[in-house]
Amino acid sequence: MEKIITLLSIVLASSFSPLFAQDKPKLVLQITVDQLRGDMPFSIQNRWTEGGFKYLLDSGVWYANAHHPHANTETIVGHVTLSTGAYPSVHGMVGNAWFDHEEDRLVYNIEDSAYDATGGISARDKSSEVDHSQVSKSEGRSPHNIMTTTFSDEMASAFGPQSKIYAVSGKDRGAVSMAGHNGKAFWYSTKDGAFTSSTFYYNEFPEWVNKWNDKKEADQFKNDYWNLTNDIKTYRFGDADDRPFENPEGLGFGNVFPHPYGDSKYYYTLLMASPVVDELTVDFAKELIEKEGIGQDEITDYLSISLSSTDYVGHLFGPNSLESEDNLIRLDRNLADLFQYIDQKVGLENTLIVLSSDHGAPESAQSLKQKGFPVDVLDVTQLDLSTIDTKLKKQFGIGKEVIKLSYVPYIYLDRKLIQEKGLDLEAVSSMIAEEFMKVNGIAYAYTSTDVANGNLPDTPITRRVLNNYNPKRSGDIYLINEPNWSLTVDGDIALVNHGSPWSYDTSVPVIFAGHQLQKRMIYSEISTIDVAMTLSKYLMILEPSGAEGNPLEDVLNQEK
Repeated sequence: MEKIITLLSIVLASSFSPLFAQDKPKLVLQITVDQLRGDMPFSIQNRWTEGGFKYLLDSGVWYANAHHPHANTETIVGHVTLSTGAYPSVHGMVGNAWFDHEEDRLVYNIEDSAYDATGGISARDKSSEVDHSQVSKSEGRSPHNIMTTTFSDEMASAFGPQSKIYAVSGKDRGAVSMAGHNGKAFWYSTKDGAFTSSTFYYNEFPEWVNKWNDKKEADQFKNDYWNLTNDIKTYRFGDADDRPFENPEGLGFGNVFPHPYGDSKYYYTLLMASPVVDELTVDFAKELIEKEGIGQDEITDYLSISLSSTDYVGHLFGPNSLESEDNLIRLDRNLADLFQYIDQKVGLENTLIVLSSDHGAPESAQSLKQKGFPVDVLDVTQLDLSTIDTKLKKQFGIGKEVIKLSYVPYIYLDRKLIQEKGLDLEAVSSMIAEEFMKVNGIAYAYTSTDVANGNLPDTPITRRVLNNYNPKRSGDIYLINEPNWSLTVDGDIALVNHGSPWSYDTSVPVIFAGHQLQKRMIYSEISTIDVAMTLSKYLMILEPSGAEGNPLEDVLNQEK
């Protein structure tokens, strides 16, 4: 009997990977495609190239029903949820920006005045800024606002300094969120097209970074055009190129192909709104792999690549546009190029790939209106507050000035004024929330006191709001748009805004591929908090400190 048990143990140990295997991957490659809704890769499946999405489908476990578990589906929220396996209520990144009551201002999620931009290369050109969340008063960036460890932090703890940990992105928040507290991060600068960092990571750049930046790869597109990859007749949206509501006129990018990059102050920003920045990001990442020796020994390394073009293109043109369709075709080819390089340098059989997204996106309200849907765009900063003002004065003796800031999805109240007047925050916020609920386009307005006290009905939507609630950073009232309506704020030029708890915004792909994985398509629902937990169990290391997800057994218990 003992021999039988021993033999069975050997068979089991050799049949399942990686729980019982000693051969860990040389590289964990985590790819986050900004604003890649779960269905979008399949919208161009008949035009997939060899080695891109097709490789992921043929060589991995594809979860077709993955969703983010939180309400505010924004970039930093989704990235940190993927990197920590924690809810925003725990990891603390409740939005791309939030109001800090101590500083009495809106703060950017990763700004840190203790640091500066490495080499003086700023992340953003303020004169051409189109991202309204970039409200930082400092050029410094750091992960200090992330309240838990990340998967990459736990890799550093488990494997020590020999494990190389890097993150590259078109956006600063797309890199810092994944590199964690122990890695190194680089991101694209809309100031001069270089890749930059923060003195939190580097006081001076490695020489290879200086040499790469000196080549000025981004400048090659000046006065050039974004042209269609294929014949326009082969596109689903080939007949919908000229839509007047796409792309604001002031950028000089046009709303039909070919799109001119020009040479204006918006030039480096316009590269973000095309496939170019993703291609630059991958080229920079390939140089990093070569110069830093990523995946070249038996100690597992980590590389995060966050691709930002899909998000910018989606914001300006919408996911149901010819521009988004062409960008997806270019994304597929870009992934194929990256995987081919990884195969040459590390070996795909030695690399565990996980690809997901920080959030999805809706079809634009303007496009839906053309189809007869009763939807619209609602600027919450331009609402008529006269009724609220009258009721506040009658009931509490104060007016609309008690509303400190409206920054979707939150309404922030003047807590100091409420305290000085001896008023009850719960009573004031409840009255204001009740009035916001009467506005056409707003489905729900939940007060943070009701969220904190468990006074909301238990529904999928309220659970996502609760998962987004952090008492130190969340606003006093949480607004949720009616499905397919768009909530915006003054100064936001985007055609499309994500950030809701509706399925089009929470839906993302989750794909594990490479190493020893076999093809599987899974339709049962999973959560993005499962990603970091699964990676941790795959490497048999401690999960991040706030992780609450479940290990995905379809990835972990695969027969060889």
